Amino acid sequence: MSATSPVFSLPVPSSLGTLDHYISYVNRIPLLTAEQELSLGRRLKESNDLDSARDLVLSHLRLVVAVSRNYLGYGLPQADLIQEGNIGLMKAVRRFDPERGVRLVSFALHWIKAEMHDYILRNWRLVKIATTKAQRKLFFNLRSLKTRSGRLNPSETQAIAEHLGVKPEEVCEMETRLGGQDLALDPTPGDEDEGVAPIHYLTDPNAEPALLLEIRQTETARASGLKQALAALDPRSRQIIEARWLREDDPATLQELADRHGVSAERIRQIEQKALKSMRGHFN
Repeated sequence: MSATSPVFSLPVPSSLGTLDHYISYVNRIPLLTAEQELSLGRRLKESNDLDSARDLVLSHLRLVVAVSRNYLGYGLPQADLIQEGNIGLMKAVRRFDPERGVRLVSFALHWIKAEMHDYILRNWRLVKIATTKAQRKLFFNLRSLKTRSGRLNPSETQAIAEHLGVKPEEVCEMETRLGGQDLALDPTPGDEDEGVAPIHYLTDPNAEPALLLEIRQTETARASGLKQALAALDPRSRQIIEARWLREDDPATLQELADRHGVSAERIRQIEQKALKSMRGHFN
């Protein structure tokens, strides 16, 4: 192999048609020897040779296909899994250091799985089911650790929790999440239960645009009226109303206001009632 000649004679076709054709094609691409991989890795690292990067990626496409088969049980298209895995492969090639003495296949495996894991977690359910590192580990290992179908019993739950270093209740919660199903909001045409589809009981009857506009206009008018009503009060009455009615929390008591203004609590109550009566006129 010369310093500039490509490793492979196979061209990259513009279209491979079906997934089966793609898998057949990548399986025909020859594997690299350790010497070839070292040479290509050095050329990529030292001179950013894109042809070398291309050859490294092509020779490992079959690895992505093999890894994707391990995740078919999640009900996602294999073609999408392969596509995400190829992204991980390209990231691995970009970061590959041939001088570390590690073959690219071992280094790339981590990146390929990471991209597939992220894709599965983003798309397997509409609602995220695993957000922490421990939850992701539990998500991808729980199925394989279950020795039988059906719900886990307490001893099985405890064993899996100890093996993965999580709490038993986290195992139970993840098992419940994995056993759940996404529901279509809209009923399927002809469905006998289409009258009780989620779209019917999740719809907010108060979310109509005309009603929302009316509510907003009413709130604006009330806020304007309240501002005008407070402005018409004398300073002491305004302070009493604000302290008694307009605080979001811990409104003042009659006695607290009486002590502040140097009058009796009964006098504060009288001022309050008179102020409220005056303010009502601004809302009529």
